[in-house]
Amino acid sequence: MSRQSLEDLLQKVGNPVDMLRNSKVGAYVYPVVPAEFTNWRDEQRAWRETCVLFDQSHHMVDLYVEGPDALKMLSHLAINSFKGFTVNKAKQFVPCSHDGYVIGDGILFHLAQNQLVYVGRAPSANWIEYHAATGGYDVKLTKDDRSPMRPMGKAVVRKCYRFQIQGPNAEQLIRKLNGGPIADIKFFNMDVIKIGGRTVRALRHGMAGAPGLEIWGPYEEGDEIRQIIAEAGEEFGLHLVGSRAYATNTLESGWIPSPLPAVYTGAKMKPYREWLPATSYEGSGSLGGSFKSSSIEDYYTTPYELGYGPFVKFDHDFIGREALEKMADRPHRRKVTFAWNGDDVGKAFRSLFEPGADHYKYIDLPLANYASASYDKVLHQGKVVGCSMFSGYSYNERSMLSLGFVDPEIPVGAELTLVWGEENGGTAKTTVERHQAIEIRTVVSPVPDSRVARETYAEGWRTVRVS
Repeated sequence: MSRQSLEDLLQKVGNPVDMLRNSKVGAYVYPVVPAEFTNWRDEQRAWRETCVLFDQSHHMVDLYVEGPDALKMLSHLAINSFKGFTVNKAKQFVPCSHDGYVIGDGILFHLAQNQLVYVGRAPSANWIEYHAATGGYDVKLTKDDRSPMRPMGKAVVRKCYRFQIQGPNAEQLIRKLNGGPIADIKFFNMDVIKIGGRTVRALRHGMAGAPGLEIWGPYEEGDEIRQIIAEAGEEFGLHLVGSRAYATNTLESGWIPSPLPAVYTGAKMKPYREWLPATSYEGSGSLGGSFKSSSIEDYYTTPYELGYGPFVKFDHDFIGREALEKMADRPHRRKVTFAWNGDDVGKAFRSLFEPGADHYKYIDLPLANYASASYDKVLHQGKVVGCSMFSGYSYNERSMLSLGFVDPEIPVGAELTLVWGEENGGTAKTTVERHQAIEIRTVVSPVPDSRVARETYAEGWRTVRVS
């Protein structure tokens, strides 16, 4: 049997919107890591009040890129400038389609001369693989795919463990682990530290509202390193964070992790769709939420809408440059936080305890997303003025929050209406029960929502203020 491509699949199904909105892929899973080590409320509190250990070893693709053309290829795929991107630096990697719409993002680590690793979700990794295979570049790839969603008792082995130590007490803990002060590592720069006599590579990073370190090393050393950190962290209030709380840290720090990859249309993208298998993330992912359009392009996002405007640099040739040059000076929808009204959220929950009536769409806690890519419409006087794309509960803020974008004229502080739930009682996704949609009042808030994150992160996509 010949291999079916994404293009073959799209020709068969017709409208990709219908395919994705009724996908049976199920919920997005953060695999292997236990759901909770204590409870998700205390784990959320710890990244604001003491310190935490995130285990990122399993839910991301690690794609190693080596060879004389590694930087040349990656620069051609990214909106970012690669000037000054030397060994022991990292950067956000944001590729776009030929029409200037975001395919995905992730982190590039410059490990050594002509050696880099991309760490992130599948769409950007697939895009890199395609160009390495077809672009005539002198590169070699090694793919360490994310761990299986459901290992079913089978052993899981990765090339590296990947942890993050974050929170107000992180610096004290790191000094203790290292046996003394560490080098003054600048934001998104790398160095090494010592943990239990082992040399560990470290990236200065921040996810949970305070700077910390991301560390990694051989996977077989991961359990040992975790245990050392856990024991050393007891005096600093360290919490190991489980998979339930982990993904919600972005609600406070301001990163939208899962826009729909803009690959389903466009003549110039057709060769890529013919290369991608039908079973890829792009062919099997799901699309959910109250925003419904018959055009898949209405779900595409630009770098400006996701807060990546400061990254767009026209100092190099890259895919999508011409399209972005045309849109650069136009008004852009902009990224914001939506703070949901507690009474309206309570009404949605209360409906679960009212027999004989259809209830409102269930809001899962602490992470409420039920599709690979979420798009809930946000209204002002009945008109769509934005979309909510990533939703969950922050125990630190005592609020349901979501990240998304609004039209440029909508100010911070505006009260809008978010529609939670899907049309006609819900689509055929396995994560969707029969339900009614509900209107939830929401206040447009800054991004990042966390004051600490806004005031302490390095200038960039997280800290661009909205007004």
